[in-house]
Amino acid sequence: MKKLVNYFLQGLLYVAPLGITIYMIFLTFSFVDGVLGPLIEAAINFSIPGLGLLLMLVLITILGFVGQSVFAQPVKLVIERLMKRAPILHVVYSSIRDFMEAFVGKEKKFTQPVKVIVNFHPEIIRFGFITQRDLTEFQIPDKVAVYFPYSYGFNGEVHMVSPETVQLIDVPSTEVMKFILSGGVTRV
Repeated sequence: MKKLVNYFLQGLLYVAPLGITIYMIFLTFSFVDGVLGPLIEAAINFSIPGLGLLLMLVLITILGFVGQSVFAQPVKLVIERLMKRAPILHVVYSSIRDFMEAFVGKEKKFTQPVKVIVNFHPEIIRFGFITQRDLTEFQIPDKVAVYFPYSYGFNGEVHMVSPETVQLIDVPSTEVMKFILSGGVTRV
């Protein structure tokens, strides 16, 4: 019986990552296609699976192209002003905007991976990314801001730490992020 359980768990080890990945792709596809799919279906009087997803990708790409033009700058400024008038919306909007820019913007923020000594006795080290080197605006000029992502998620914490506890590491930031997000099981 124990051998059967081990075989089952081994099979699960092979099937689960692929199955979960396919399921997540299916859920994303269904959601995105479901947003524009009914509108397209009503306009052309028949259904083409995936057309809503394709249209959304095209629209977002066109919006990105137009957003880089000189004409889009006034629109961005108007949106910023409107958001500043609604404090709660502004916090949500600016947080999401800054987070997205950190990963896919022109100035990617998580480019300097570091290891930080959290506790000297016993020595405990965490991997993170320097996000701010100058914190004088927060009245803590002797600290640096380090973002520590959590494993198996897209959230994390920012800690203000002494520069002496921070050591730069010579590993690509994508590999460090992959290592952290996998809980340390991925090899660099």
